[in-house]
Amino acid sequence: MTALPTDVSPLAVIGASRRAASDGAVLPTINPATGTVLAELPACGAVEIDEAVSVARARFEAGSWRDMAPRQRKAVMLRVADGLAARAEDFALLETLESGKPISDTRAVDVPLALNTLRYYAEAIDKIHGEVGPSGPDRLSWAVHDPLGVIGAIVPWNFPLHMAMWKIAPAIAMGNSVVVKPSELTSLTTLHFAAVALEAGLPEGVLNIVPGTGALAGSALARHNDVDMITFTGSGPVGRQLMHDAADSNLKRVSLELGGKSPHIVFADYPDLDRVAEAAAWGIFYNQGQVCTAGSRLLVERSIHADFVARLVKVAETIRPGNPLDPATRLGAVISEKQMNGVLHRIAGAQREGADLILGGRQALKESGGFFLEPTIFDHVAPTSALAREEVFGPVLAVIPFDTPEEALHLANDTEYGLASGLWTGSMALANRFARQLRAGLVWINGWDACDITMPFGGFKQSGFGRDRSLHALYKYADLKSISVSFPQ
Repeated sequence: MTALPTDVSPLAVIGASRRAASDGAVLPTINPATGTVLAELPACGAVEIDEAVSVARARFEAGSWRDMAPRQRKAVMLRVADGLAARAEDFALLETLESGKPISDTRAVDVPLALNTLRYYAEAIDKIHGEVGPSGPDRLSWAVHDPLGVIGAIVPWNFPLHMAMWKIAPAIAMGNSVVVKPSELTSLTTLHFAAVALEAGLPEGVLNIVPGTGALAGSALARHNDVDMITFTGSGPVGRQLMHDAADSNLKRVSLELGGKSPHIVFADYPDLDRVAEAAAWGIFYNQGQVCTAGSRLLVERSIHADFVARLVKVAETIRPGNPLDPATRLGAVISEKQMNGVLHRIAGAQREGADLILGGRQALKESGGFFLEPTIFDHVAPTSALAREEVFGPVLAVIPFDTPEEALHLANDTEYGLASGLWTGSMALANRFARQLRAGLVWINGWDACDITMPFGGFKQSGFGRDRSLHALYKYADLKSISVSFPQ
């Protein structure tokens, strides 16, 4: 099946209305697996963003969602989750068609994790408590969490529905209204979710979806003076621009989850190298390497380097690109022709820099018209090379040998990024030391990419600031207000 489900509309959702762009402009959504047009989206801009923000503000000020009893908001959100669950197969198909990722992943990972996120924050609504201060007998003081107001959420194309839920669910759980600018490459699942949410009883105006480019719609949202916060997942350069836009407008809050160049460290004392090889392969090749936490730098202790790399290549050779709609496919297409060509350019650059290409390195399945790449591994990569230091966002792994734990720690931290890291070792003392000294927001020990909604997600350094997931994400969408009552003595 390559057609959209019949009830999917590509139009913007503003309040309860479906809208085209005011100037009639459209953006094609391309199926990455075939290179063909899947749908045409409205290329919205400042006019539509302004309308959506106005609707969101009106809903917030009316108070019908903000002031609703927490358990009532919880019931509405759980009905929305039930609506998503009832259409899980449609969402999985949509995500595969517009992103190129295997349907086995969208069925087993993307849609279930989005659903889990929505239910987690629905259940958390009535578990947010204020604080009572020790003010003395003549005064009662307490602090409460007030919703911010209108949240602008800009979400990426690599996990369209899941990342949208990371922003939408905690924001609306706290009583805010939200305007979402999805990636122009993958807007359909988010637009369809808005329809499901309205059908389930989410008040109109609480959630608004405005597709368009970052340069037009995204910039208009970030610069809007009636938006109280921008939450963004994407690239570093765009994150920097959003900070400028926030400062140049109404000094709105900004939360950024940006890029990564995550180190995956393998010590010789770990007893099961086959397990590590499997994890290392999927740590970079899952979702075609288009993951901000991808283990793109593999640091291997030199005494096991040759043996481990042989095991790794053996695993990687079983990971072949294929039709994303085939349930047997584990490696789909990268998001666009531009992205594919950019990754191929990085591969050519690594070869010029002298890295050893030991697997892949080419476009695959050209006859499909899609944007497929072979799993690619470079060995003996220089730590100072572009491949070792710059985010590729594709199925390309850089293997770097090391001799001592001190060298491994230096290599791991020697990057402008600090999103994720992981290590495999039989020594819990070494693991504990590295967990404390690695400069990353996420540290995984004897595993990779543990995805737990109850734990915060975010980075150090130029990987951004602010956290998604966990109760910490709820609090970032709220203001802390202190209230005092005096009692005459």
